[in-house]
Amino acid sequence: MGRLTAIVLGSAAGGGFPQWNCRCPVCQLAWAGDRRVRPRTQASLAISANGEDWVLINASPDLPEQIRRSSALRPSGTTRGSPIKAVVLTGAEIDQVAGLLSLRERQPFTLCATATTLDLIEENSVFDVLPGDVVQRETIVSGKPFILPGGLQAEMFPVPGKVPLYLEDDNPDTMSETAGTVGLEISVEGARLAFIPGAAAVTATMRERLERADVIFFDGTLFRDDEMITSATGTKTGRRMGHMSVDGKGGSLEALEGLRARRIYIHINNTNPILVEGSPERAQVIGKGWEIAEDGLEVTL
Repeated sequence: MGRLTAIVLGSAAGGGFPQWNCRCPVCQLAWAGDRRVRPRTQASLAISANGEDWVLINASPDLPEQIRRSSALRPSGTTRGSPIKAVVLTGAEIDQVAGLLSLRERQPFTLCATATTLDLIEENSVFDVLPGDVVQRETIVSGKPFILPGGLQAEMFPVPGKVPLYLEDDNPDTMSETAGTVGLEISVEGARLAFIPGAAAVTATMRERLERADVIFFDGTLFRDDEMITSATGTKTGRRMGHMSVDGKGGSLEALEGLRARRIYIHINNTNPILVEGSPERAQVIGKGWEIAEDGLEVTL
């Protein structure tokens, strides 16, 4: 068995960056070709312990383009074949599951998720294009370790969050620890990676788990809680959307201060100024020891 390798297939939040219909100040830089910003696809990781068997963490709507860009994920073997052996879902939001529809050419792989997420997949007939005799479903229970292809050890854990957008009512609970939103810990021979693309808060239990991680990919959706409102791109706060902010009281910079792990923000919304190289907000984050994920970033432990 080799070392754990993680490739950032996509680093943006839902809609990607720049978002197709957005002219917020950050997107305007991208549309103008400003070199201080780089386009990003929607958040997903590819992970392997041997360089041959790869596991996708979430299936972005941008997955076909992400596969084309990543030589590790290109077809292998005979006329039809893929190194993608499993997909693990940390939730059932559109930007986490829509890419599954691009994996419908009767290529075997295992789909791993909580019962809540798998039920939502099964209830939507469009996902019948992934027949059970080809794409095996594996129900994962939070807190119970499981094995992924290539010898990866994994465990899901509860994270405060909410149901997917298409299921929420006018006043959703965004702070509950349910099977609808989970974090994922991957380990190989003692090296540990944690992936939390969405979190409404950091609990004491989460903090304790993250203290043993070597690398953390964490929710970087919004820099400020009211960012969508002040940028005139929405009416919801980050907390209302189930995402804690980077800055401010109770933000992730404060909540995760002092961890020894390499810390990387991912799932970054198009309005977030940390996308702009040289911005004060980016300087603040880097000054606190954080990195900003980019598509194609490779991390090896």
